[in-house]
Amino acid sequence: MPRAILHLLPLLMLACALPAQARTMSAKIARVTTPVATLEGVEVRLDWPADAATGELRLRAARVDAPDLGYRFRALEWRCPLARDGQGGWRCDGELHADGGKPFRLSIALATGSTDAALSQGKASLALHRSAATPDDTILDLTRVPFAWAQALSAQAWSDGRLTAGTLDGRLAVRTPEQRPLRVDGTLVLADGGLETPDGSIAAAQLGGRFHIDYRKPAGSTLLSLDGELRGGQFLYGTTYVVLPGRPLPFALDAIGRDGQGWMLPSIQWRDGAALQAQGSVAFAPDASLQDVDIDLRSHDLSALGARYLSGWLGIAGLPDLEASGALDARVRLAGGGLSSVDARLHDVAIDAPGKGLAFTGLDGDLRLSGGAPVDSELRWRSGALQGITFGAATLPWRSADGTLRARAPVSVSMLGGQVRFDDLVVQPPAGGNGLRIGFGLALQGLQLGELSQTLGGPAFRGTLDGSIPAARYADDRLDFDGGLSMQVFDGSVDVTALSMERPFGVAPTLSADFALHGLDLMAITEVFDFGSISGRLDGRIDGLRLVDWSPETFDAELHTEPRRGVRQRISQRAVQNISSVGDASFVGSLQARLIGLFDDFGYARIGISCRLSNQVCVMGGLRNPDGNRAGGGFTIVEGAGIPRLDVVGFNRNVDWPTLVERLAAVGSGDVKPVFE
Repeated sequence: MPRAILHLLPLLMLACALPAQARTMSAKIARVTTPVATLEGVEVRLDWPADAATGELRLRAARVDAPDLGYRFRALEWRCPLARDGQGGWRCDGELHADGGKPFRLSIALATGSTDAALSQGKASLALHRSAATPDDTILDLTRVPFAWAQALSAQAWSDGRLTAGTLDGRLAVRTPEQRPLRVDGTLVLADGGLETPDGSIAAAQLGGRFHIDYRKPAGSTLLSLDGELRGGQFLYGTTYVVLPGRPLPFALDAIGRDGQGWMLPSIQWRDGAALQAQGSVAFAPDASLQDVDIDLRSHDLSALGARYLSGWLGIAGLPDLEASGALDARVRLAGGGLSSVDARLHDVAIDAPGKGLAFTGLDGDLRLSGGAPVDSELRWRSGALQGITFGAATLPWRSADGTLRARAPVSVSMLGGQVRFDDLVVQPPAGGNGLRIGFGLALQGLQLGELSQTLGGPAFRGTLDGSIPAARYADDRLDFDGGLSMQVFDGSVDVTALSMERPFGVAPTLSADFALHGLDLMAITEVFDFGSISGRLDGRIDGLRLVDWSPETFDAELHTEPRRGVRQRISQRAVQNISSVGDASFVGSLQARLIGLFDDFGYARIGISCRLSNQVCVMGGLRNPDGNRAGGGFTIVEGAGIPRLDVVGFNRNVDWPTLVERLAAVGSGDVKPVFE
């Protein structure tokens, strides 16, 4: 608004030319055209009593339009006492009102060879100087001018942008030569700048810096050049969130905007020390979306790159605390909004995501992604870890075409004393509105379950994990597996099917699966868990298991023994006590209660127990036969055999899940005392 108001100066000259002896003089002008602004419905009135030292000047304009600067105002009115300066010039200082907004203070001095004006509001001031020797030039001095005063000019280049905070200081030269386009150039200092778009997809706060601006407005286009340094602040562009350091960061850019065609930045330069060096070109569509990119990136120290430039992307990937070191060079190209190519080289990169237990060391080699013809590359690492499970070196030989990465050969990784092999590995980076997609086959051979369990803080299982998954797919933050896995454990097997994960690297990861147990050696299991000894073979199932943040939410489980020829079925007194403690069970018959303390173990015919978990309540059950459902609503857990015959019966079918977990933990720590009923 300030510059548009100051273009009323030609009318002030007209007013000053009125005879001083007149008591009242007025003039109405339908239209006044200047190189920058057009004024309509103009009224000038001068009241100057005879022989008075000063008069009152009143100026009104129904409309003021400055299209090159983006200003359009209605109902401007300025009143001020008009006085001679004693040297053939005039002075006038008074309040200026526009559109009913907060008034400004406008002071104008019209000398014989120059014009000076100052527009102020509070501590903000915009001063103007024009010289008769250079009639095409107007000099503007800014002092603590609100950033929002440049809103109209900014809207010419970016219609959706809203300047929300900050102040500007500096000097600008506005040049309006005849038959040539408007030009604004000079140096500005920005403090605590803020901006945003209505949808919040682009925003900035606390931006500071000093830069030279060169702005031109030829017909049908806009030319802008910025050269300077930014100091501190933060800004958001889509999912890219940048936090700038407090020290100066040199930058330079040239921009060309064409009406209705978006912006092209043919030259961009960014210098953030060892963290990031960038140069190249970018083009935006009219909606500010990226269309074309050709940019070279270089980081000699990746330690600051994540927190400073990649936190938005890492947060979406579920890796907000990712730490990195090493160096990276890359060239990125986009064309028509789609990926054209990425050519990156990694130099001894280390990555650590402590919150997810993910780490790599010695990442090295090149990674090339092509949106067209095939290109080959090879990436390597020395070692890594996932949730505390270490794995060895690997080489990934890539071939890329049509925006997709494919491994040229199977990738094998040593882990847990065995091998993990990835077959047909395919990676599709985000494109066309789709997120990251990964496909692969998985083969596991000889992974030691004991080592796995102990690494995760569990007991020392015996057995191996073998099997293959023909196809697995990661898309839309979900990982699905076809086929299943077979674990050889406790001299039996556990088959895993319907395996999937949601948000595997995000907040509250969720795992779903079905388990089938076949012929597990109960003696080996109870020894591992220090539960008391039970001999026999265990079968069963766990259907619909759903873990949220690795805690059970739902499942339907049923476990039971199956007689085997030559396999004894005995249960120790301690195991009986533990089963009773965990499952709110009792011994049947007074003779059992009196004799249980006299025997070390007992024979049994069958053992069976079930739990259907939902809403933190476990609905318990026992053996599935007519004799298993006893009078009074009880259910048989252990059906005895021989003398003394021992039956264990549960009566509480609805058990609070957290309470059940506490009881299991107490059994594992040996903190269970015998209770005879």
